[in-house]
Amino acid sequence: MWSRGDRANPPRLRRAGARHTAACVSDAVDIRPARPDDCERILQLMERYYAEDGYPFVPTEARAAVGRFLADESLGRMWVFVDGGDVVGYAALTLGYSLEYRGRDAFVDELYLRADRRGDGVGRRALALMEEACRTLGVRALHLEAERKKPRLLGFYGRAGFESHDRHLMTKVL
Repeated sequence: MWSRGDRANPPRLRRAGARHTAACVSDAVDIRPARPDDCERILQLMERYYAEDGYPFVPTEARAAVGRFLADESLGRMWVFVDGGDVVGYAALTLGYSLEYRGRDAFVDELYLRADRRGDGVGRRALALMEEACRTLGVRALHLEAERKKPRLLGFYGRAGFESHDRHLMTKVL
């Protein structure tokens, strides 16, 4: 099992034979565990993501949350998607526990890829890596939420094996 402290052998997912075009070079994007020095680059992408979906973004609060998350692997795992030294996306997997699923569960809390990098397989590779991490961590169920107004995104998650339930995710901010 990999931990953030194991810098010698972090899990990486590269797909051999990925397609090559001027606008689409999936195998050029490396997915690696996020490090504390990635925080500012993650925050820049997070701000873009939140703006796209209309979520409030408070830099100081986001910086504290990402910093705490990266410092405490009991909270989950985070990866960055790197292309030639440029961070083009990130994914955050948060850990929990579910009585319904009889054990540890996880949530794809955030999966963001710059718009110009979408559709070339990086998101699919990231989901596969998160599933692999879940299996290693003994996670029994992986959850996510997606905007209903994004049918392409819903289709992407459906093709990845996620199923809609006749339930509504409800939130009360404390």
